[in-house]
Amino acid sequence: MSVAIVKYNAGNIRSVLNALSRLGVEPVLTDNPEELRRADKVLFPGQGEASHAMRYLREHGLDKVVCSLQQPLLGICIGQQLLCRNSEEGNTDCLGIFDVPVLRFQPERHEDKVPHMGWNDIYDLQSPLFNGIDERAFVYFVHSFYVPPCQEMIATADYIWPFSAALHRDNFYATQFHPEKSGDVGSRILKNFLEL
Repeated sequence: MSVAIVKYNAGNIRSVLNALSRLGVEPVLTDNPEELRRADKVLFPGQGEASHAMRYLREHGLDKVVCSLQQPLLGICIGQQLLCRNSEEGNTDCLGIFDVPVLRFQPERHEDKVPHMGWNDIYDLQSPLFNGIDERAFVYFVHSFYVPPCQEMIATADYIWPFSAALHRDNFYATQFHPEKSGDVGSRILKNFLEL
């Protein structure tokens, strides 16, 4: 199986490479459109700022490439957010795979810290992506922006209020949390994605 990771100047790619390597997969990190189209599976991970990430994607023609892919694609963290319609981060137009906005967390109490960082449970799991994963399993989050509940939501988490922990539409999957940093649970989710 060939696996490609979209190279688009986003941080935290090394941990995804390591997580896939532990599963026996050696992916290619690439911004080459043909390599991305040829891959059996594509990952779109990263940490960063939405407007800078979208600028890089557009300047390199990767926005159109990502939207045109037919094989399973998994967006992670900012990868999920960039697959949405637009983001309050930098008032950024994104890729529009999921027709939903990305909003900034607004603390309501003193103890509401932003970013949402650390382990949190997910529930209402509704996808083969979560085969073998228990309801209320814990995964690792780091984010200041979130996708509100929507029709494409396949997992929910609560921080300040409920939000979309994962999304699915057609061949596009996405998680707000970091499966590559989520221990055995995250490893199983990545394995499930590779087996889709």
